Amino acid sequence: MMTQEMSNQELIDAAYAGDIGLNKAVDAIHHTIAGLDAGAIRVAEKLVAEEQGPEEGASVWVVNEWVKRAISLYFRITEVKTFGVGPFEYYDKIPPKTGLKAAGVRVVPPGVIRYGAFCEPGVIVMPGYVNIGAYVGSGTMVDTWATVGSCAQIGKDVHLSGGVGIGGVLEPPAARPVIIEDGAFIGSRSIVVEGVIVERGAVLGANTTITASTPIIDVTGSAPVESRGRVPANAVVVPGTRPKQFPAGSYDLQCALIIGARTESTDRKTSLNDALRTFEVQV
Repeated sequence: MMTQEMSNQELIDAAYAGDIGLNKAVDAIHHTIAGLDAGAIRVAEKLVAEEQGPEEGASVWVVNEWVKRAISLYFRITEVKTFGVGPFEYYDKIPPKTGLKAAGVRVVPPGVIRYGAFCEPGVIVMPGYVNIGAYVGSGTMVDTWATVGSCAQIGKDVHLSGGVGIGGVLEPPAARPVIIEDGAFIGSRSIVVEGVIVERGAVLGANTTITASTPIIDVTGSAPVESRGRVPANAVVVPGTRPKQFPAGSYDLQCALIIGARTESTDRKTSLNDALRTFEVQV
């Protein structure tokens, strides 16, 4: 199995670089996308040894660049055609995912999971969208009009509230996708893009926008502590602003504020409710 996977990887990398004709990698591309659809292959994987992170306890995720290349090549070898799903009609290169009952995944019309995305048993997708290359863990809710972009990695027991936008990061292949770890709660109309990691158990209040360049400021101590690109585990985050001076005057720019942390509890739901009540977080 490993030999076959490595052979596919070499073919895909060579075709993406233009070293061989695309026609020579067609089978490898289809095999890889089928593996994504079945959950046997992932765009990104978390290392077991978290102590190897950039700081103690931080999560470390490794991007499988060749898999992202396979997705890009897949668009080149497929043609736009009509797909009929009950009363709905789609005109696209990639069909909607099938076999949902057997997979134990509930999708409410007109929600769509695209072929090449994988959802573990127990996932619920309201009228939302899960794009190719994404991975969604068991017990996760993708609420109404929430979107999970291409290659995003969503953990178990995550709640993506109504209108949440999880960005897709397909290119460049080395770029990390957006990652939402187990037990996180993303409040309504929040946006997480550009490879940001929201670590396990974190809570984002409604309308929180976090990009790779958004200042994430911990204001729980005697002095602010600023970071970017990563929301720490169990952090409670709300949208905020801070002033910046321009030639035309001082204006407030968007930031994200860490205002507290969820308490340790064996009951994640109770812990979440406590956090929302204690910090008056809007969801």
